[in-house]
Amino acid sequence: MATNLLLTPQPLAFSKFSVATKKVAINSQRATRFVAKASGGEEKNDEKGFTPFGFVTDNPSSRSAIQLPESPAEDGNVGQMLYRIEDKGKEYGSYIKSGKLRWFVRETGSPESRRGTVVFLHGAPTQSYSYRVVMSQMSDAGFHCFAPDWIGFGFSDKPQPGYGFDYTEKEFHEALDKLLDVLEVKSPFFLVVQGFVVGSYGLTWALKNPSKISKLAILNTPLTVSSPVPGLFQQLRIPLFGEFTSQNAVIAERFIEAGSPYVLKLEKADVYRLPYLASSGPGFALLEAARKINFRDISSQIADGFASGRWDKPVLVAWGLADKYLPQTIAEEFRKQNLSSVELKLIEGAGHMPQEDWPEKVVDALRMFF
Repeated sequence: MATNLLLTPQPLAFSKFSVATKKVAINSQRATRFVAKASGGEEKNDEKGFTPFGFVTDNPSSRSAIQLPESPAEDGNVGQMLYRIEDKGKEYGSYIKSGKLRWFVRETGSPESRRGTVVFLHGAPTQSYSYRVVMSQMSDAGFHCFAPDWIGFGFSDKPQPGYGFDYTEKEFHEALDKLLDVLEVKSPFFLVVQGFVVGSYGLTWALKNPSKISKLAILNTPLTVSSPVPGLFQQLRIPLFGEFTSQNAVIAERFIEAGSPYVLKLEKADVYRLPYLASSGPGFALLEAARKINFRDISSQIADGFASGRWDKPVLVAWGLADKYLPQTIAEEFRKQNLSSVELKLIEGAGHMPQEDWPEKVVDALRMFF
């Protein structure tokens, strides 16, 4: 399938941008098969590999995001798409002021929950929405759960770089410290981390604050220096091309689908798309974070910090086996460095984001571990 996506260039300011799209014919001979998935998604079996420099995948949700109907006046332009989806995806959430920053934080359960507090941290380029099902079921099991959108992501503030927030590891750590104080999260608590960039910062925060953590659960996250860097983050680090890439409205859903054996249903894709569709801010925040991080240095910190003799808190690595970014060998290599503290749980059928692909299996693993 060939599809054209035109992005209108804008100055490097956080203003809305326009997306013009065009519907094209789909080759009736495409060798792609989709079957039903137990947890509500769709499984894909695509002979064509992911092209990191493409702006559109062959996945149905991405096609729906960019194609107009036969009568374009009925829907399809940015304003109408925003009107259709602007209230989606805020389950269990509210806005919390912390210093000069406004966070969007999801919460389930209550402070009196008998089994303790769990803080869930997402990775780039996604948002806390990925934990919605896990949080709901964990609170039913007696846990008090928080899942914030990191600054620059989801529905949280997205300050312009250089004006109060520069998207460095240090600033993310400091902002998280302040938020946990505002939320009155009592230490020690359970921490769950997943994903690239800000997900990795969640782990380096844990290394600097071991006394605040009772147990740590890691979903698919780069854990060793051998962890590959996905094409998206390599694109973002290319001058000028990175700016263009960051303003792709389907950037998050495409990243999720490319790392998973499934495609997102349209109602889920809408939520991941919304921040990038509504404003240029999330794209430029992602761009800045991707350019500030030293992937090898952060992975080295994580591998060394959680090694035997340096970390003695219980760690669960719950790993989606179908992750197309991070192979199973990453998790196995990480566990070998600290066999006494690290437990490995392999989740069949789940990709890079197990909490989105198979939340029920993630909940089972977390309940047993916590």
